[in-house]
Amino acid sequence: GTAHLPPAPCPRALLHLLLPPPRPATTAAAPSPEDTHGHGLIHFVLAAHEGQRNTRLFWAACRAYENGIGPTLSEPLIQAAVHTGLTPREARSTVASAARMTGRRGMG
Repeated sequence: GTAHLPPAPCPRALLHLLLPPPRPATTAAAPSPEDTHGHGLIHFVLAAHEGQRNTRLFWAACRAYENGIGPTLSEPLIQAAVHTGLTPREARSTVASAARMTGRRGMG
């Protein structure tokens, strides 16, 4: 019985979650880990619960390497994963796999 009503506007916070992050205007310098995108990836890993820690770390590391901040962000991502309960060896192995998967060399 609501087909005649117009759709409600999307809340700004939800719209922000649905849209990809804006791309930087220039690509002359690689973003630093202080970049908002880098912080988001670290927080994404920190929010992981048992059963999703490795998957979240791998996903975040892939995004970091795809965006050119993998070498800089690898150590903070590893530390975040260790904070959630992964061993340093597991975390380093996962980040190294992400680097290989995205075609990047080295972990910084």
